Amino acid sequence: MKALVYTGPKSAEVLDVTEPLPKEGAVKVRMKYCGICGSDMGIYLGTHPRAKAPLIFGHEFLGTVEEDGKKFKKGDRVVAFPLLSCGHCLPCRTGNAHVCNTLGLIGIDVDGGICEYAYVDEDVMFKVPDGVSDKAAAVIEPLAVIVRSIHQAKMKALDICVVIGAGPIGMITGMMLVHMGAGKVFISDVDDKKLEKAKAFGMIPVNVKNENLEQIVKAATAGEGADLLFECSGAEIAALQMTDITRVGGTICMTAVHKHPHMVNLRDLNFKEQILIGTRVYTKEEFAQAVTYSEVINEDLENIVSHVVSLKDSPKVFDMIADPSAGTCKVLVDCQDF
Repeated sequence: MKALVYTGPKSAEVLDVTEPLPKEGAVKVRMKYCGICGSDMGIYLGTHPRAKAPLIFGHEFLGTVEEDGKKFKKGDRVVAFPLLSCGHCLPCRTGNAHVCNTLGLIGIDVDGGICEYAYVDEDVMFKVPDGVSDKAAAVIEPLAVIVRSIHQAKMKALDICVVIGAGPIGMITGMMLVHMGAGKVFISDVDDKKLEKAKAFGMIPVNVKNENLEQIVKAATAGEGADLLFECSGAEIAALQMTDITRVGGTICMTAVHKHPHMVNLRDLNFKEQILIGTRVYTKEEFAQAVTYSEVINEDLENIVSHVVSLKDSPKVFDMIADPSAGTCKVLVDCQDF
């Protein structure tokens, strides 16, 4: 079968690989779409600390069950909870398996879903609601990341929220905050195309190339600042400015993973008694909630998808995402188009 395989730093190829063998507790799934994540970009560049070549990319996949199993029937559309936990460490023993000490993921630590077929454990699969399109279903995994992030931040109705970074995660964060009744949602970036899309989702766009985010937010809040700030960019300047933009007693949620240590104004954190909280992935319950909620926001999730690339052209996807002129938001690979 055909698969998109990481073959070394800055090298991805569509290769003929051996079709997977049946295994106990798993059913054969015909892959339809798989999203490209920031972690896939890291794998491609050779900077991911765990991914080793050769490796089939992809953990954000949608597929169709090819055979009856114990829990699923042939024809069911499914997505998969992709986390791999040890079950024995302290986090796993205390209900926090999603931050297992040796956490792994499908598509990073084992072969992923950008391929024609895979055997997927029934215990990690979820049936996609009938009212969810194929494209929207392929965005359920990143939606689960945001469900967790919003839970961590303890968002309340009418909160004034700021999202830094209008990439796919920032865009879905802002979209969810709008749906959940935020008072205002400001989103910042340097890309006008991304900010135009964010405005269409009900956010207030701020291009920080020529506008001052802190001034704009404080002007809208009688000089106080945001109730909640979601850092979704991973940028050094965002880490330094986020305490300025957030009010006394406000919450900063670190949704982006910062690859290097960055300066943070810890004095602000003290003097303004702010809450700084991290978030990583999601629990299995939160993944299930994302599956359910995808039907409510199906149209918006579908509109997050900016490009669909065929499996045969998928090696080009990494350069396309890295090119600002390409205007990508969420990119999917069509695993059956080869």
